[in-house]
Amino acid sequence: MTTYDAIVCGSGITGGWAAKELTERGLQVLMVERGPNLEHQKDYKTEFTPPWQMPYRGFNNPADLAGPKRIQQHGRMTEWAKDMFVDDDVDTYETPEESSFRWIRGYHLGGRSLMWGRHSYRMAPLHFQENAKDGHGVPWPIGYDDLKPWYEYVERFIGINGTTDGIATLPDGIYQPSMGFNTAEQKLAEAVGAHYQDRKVIPGRTANLTESIGDRAACQNREQCMRGCSFGAYFSTQSSTLPAARATGRLTLMTDALVDSIEYDAATKRATGVRILNTRTGTTEVARAKVVFVCAGSINSVSILLRSASAAAPGGLGNSSGLLGKYIMDHCFGGLYLTTVPGIDEWMYAGRKPNGVVVPRWVNVGEQQTDFLRGYSLQGGSGRDDFKRGGHGPGIGVELKQRLRQPGGWVVGFGVSVEHLPRVTNTVSLNATAKDRHGLPLTRIDVRWSDNELKAAQHGREQIQQMLGLLGGHLIPANPTVSPPGTSIHEMGGACMGADPRGSVTNARNQLHDAPNVFVTDGAAMCSTGDKNPSLTYMAMTARAAAYAAEQVKHAVF
Repeated sequence: MTTYDAIVCGSGITGGWAAKELTERGLQVLMVERGPNLEHQKDYKTEFTPPWQMPYRGFNNPADLAGPKRIQQHGRMTEWAKDMFVDDDVDTYETPEESSFRWIRGYHLGGRSLMWGRHSYRMAPLHFQENAKDGHGVPWPIGYDDLKPWYEYVERFIGINGTTDGIATLPDGIYQPSMGFNTAEQKLAEAVGAHYQDRKVIPGRTANLTESIGDRAACQNREQCMRGCSFGAYFSTQSSTLPAARATGRLTLMTDALVDSIEYDAATKRATGVRILNTRTGTTEVARAKVVFVCAGSINSVSILLRSASAAAPGGLGNSSGLLGKYIMDHCFGGLYLTTVPGIDEWMYAGRKPNGVVVPRWVNVGEQQTDFLRGYSLQGGSGRDDFKRGGHGPGIGVELKQRLRQPGGWVVGFGVSVEHLPRVTNTVSLNATAKDRHGLPLTRIDVRWSDNELKAAQHGREQIQQMLGLLGGHLIPANPTVSPPGTSIHEMGGACMGADPRGSVTNARNQLHDAPNVFVTDGAAMCSTGDKNPSLTYMAMTARAAAYAAEQVKHAVF
């Protein structure tokens, strides 16, 4: 039985960061990944495959969409990247029909760091304050100033392109030159800026390099990031944190290895290690460590803690408050409208930049303006219709083929990303009478939208239509309703941090109140969602917690 200074459960965005920080700070680290190894560059099998060499020309196999990928297709899955996503008939879970939670996953080295949307935004001060202000959810025990230096630290390492805009609800960061607007986005930004005083269209801030960092090259503007990027131009575990951790010589990597549970010593109130299931052989082993980082993704992290029940912790490890698995959240996304953009057909663009545009939150800032609490932001983008329009438009034969050789018309659009109020009734639990393919209790997810999210989404839809209407084009309701929970792929909560152990699961340093050498640093520790992509906050929390944990190990606290 091998003993390490630290064990990291998961190799995705936060697992990679935990491994990097802990190894660079002198610790011997075991990183455990439930899926197979996936090596940078050589295992990106379809990265350079053109659509005419794909069986379905990039449209996806209809049998997959009706069968084994029926849920995963909601995660921006493409024919090129479908193997990055789990099979829904193999990696099963439960969700009530009223919830219909769509759990989008990738079980392989790097996890969803290879598939994420790369939008990287700081939470604003008000996002850390609103739980305490309006009484929904667990009050945050930290504020913006606690994370600000760690946001900067992460931004410098991963490389984010963006603009500094001085918007209170979207704090500025450390950016490489922005990918900017294309012609239609520029026209929309100008129209909105001229008409409104309370909002602004800005370029998306994404973890795609516009300047090289080390051996990571600048983005090639292919917009096919989910196939993997041999250039290392977007941030992933494979391109960034894993090489850094390996360079220390202090990382041990174990793949095809599922963390069944965390072992706990009631006498010392400390975790002693993790029980690991080899997913190829079915055998189990125990690895010992002074510190355990749980970074398996919010739902899987909560499931690990629930499976770690013992006589001393019958409701799961860290559950003395009874709140483990409660306050599960996602962003309520929908209201997607497009509009044609007249008068700019003579303009084209070079490449396919992957950043898009955003409109930071402007409602209910400073004072309550609406019949719903908190707010939303808008995300969108623009381009010209490509050859795929031939699959649903009129025409046939030579005339159609010739027309598809020319770029289609310009379209630009937005969807609304609504903050999900934390509610104790939104839960992750285990069904002990049903088993997954590894013989473990089946994870059950019950997350629902409330009237507050639906009212905010309706408000956002109305605002989107008004804003797009400024361009004088034809409005197209692409997805005017809200999508089911899970489809933003921003699941959070379940091990919310708080100052009071009786009303939270983790503390201000991401430690379990009940076992302080266990750190939960992925989305499970989030107390609220804000209105924007959360991954940058996860990374900042992980780097902060790892720095603290390493010092505790060095001083023999753990």
